[in-house]
Amino acid sequence: MVTIVSLSVIIVAIYILSVITDEFFVTSLDQISRAWKIPPDVAGASLMAMGSSAPELSIAVLALFKEGGTHSDVGIGTIVGSAVFNILVITGISAIIRDARVTLPAVARDTVFYLISIGFLLYAFWDGEITLVESFFFIVLYAGYIAFLFLVPVGGELETSPAEEKEEKEITEQKSRFQGIHNLIEKGIGFLAGDAETSYGRAFVVSIALIAGLSWILVDSAIIFADSLGIPPVIVALTILAGGTSAPDLIASIVVAKQGKGSMAVANAIGSNIFDILVCLGLPWMIALLFLDQPVIHVGTQDLLTSILILVSTVIILFIFLFTDRLLTKKEGWCLLGIYVAYVLWTLSGG
Repeated sequence: MVTIVSLSVIIVAIYILSVITDEFFVTSLDQISRAWKIPPDVAGASLMAMGSSAPELSIAVLALFKEGGTHSDVGIGTIVGSAVFNILVITGISAIIRDARVTLPAVARDTVFYLISIGFLLYAFWDGEITLVESFFFIVLYAGYIAFLFLVPVGGELETSPAEEKEEKEITEQKSRFQGIHNLIEKGIGFLAGDAETSYGRAFVVSIALIAGLSWILVDSAIIFADSLGIPPVIVALTILAGGTSAPDLIASIVVAKQGKGSMAVANAIGSNIFDILVCLGLPWMIALLFLDQPVIHVGTQDLLTSILILVSTVIILFIFLFTDRLLTKKEGWCLLGIYVAYVLWTLSGG
């Protein structure tokens, strides 16, 4: 009974996350991008990445401060699993929905910063201790990444035509018209967030808050579900929590992929990983070291090299696919999904 109830809560939480992301978050993000005249690839790597990574940040904070930090590895494991999910599943499904044509300079830029982030993560973890200086440098490195996005533009991609946007909107409206529950949830969220097109600032902030709150519910439900099945916490972090908290990233990328914004979908996936590593780990560590009177934070280093190898391998595979013809095809998308299935099976087998 516990298994069924917890699984039902997970499904409902993810569904509500999809409504928030599809109807409010992406719409408000698009309006903010237009108001600030931000190129699609920059918007995907910054605003969309920061907002849709709110669940990972919530979990990292929760894991670090819960029961004296005994669950800190759960937060780290979730971020590693989420990073793999973002690269393989998000970009893979986006390509399956619609071939993603990208600008190579933008992909190269994000890939290089991502590899730098992984390298610094390895350096910080190597001695098993995180210091205040190291946690601060995580934030500084991310600030440098955001500054680089705006100061060194690499070009965006063509926006969808008004006809394509109208067609996409009509499809969404037709689906919603036959989904009473969907409309009810949408109205409830709209009461708090307002109109995402006119009050986009309010909608953006409220969406992030709701995403963060739902992620907490998702975490507790996923842990209960895993305990009822006897699954070790590390497997929960690398699979259930990683996939669940990456739902906003997945949904956001699917929406923009349908609109033909391939660079934005790919930039969101890689940009979210950069945010996860540098902010979702660095910020909670910095807060803990400043306010909990701890000289250092101890982290587990076992299987670290394996995790780093997995992260590096996935982004290299994606870059190779994108380098060919500047296009991520449906065939390559299915290949990425196949690699993720192999990764999950390897994790469940105790790899």
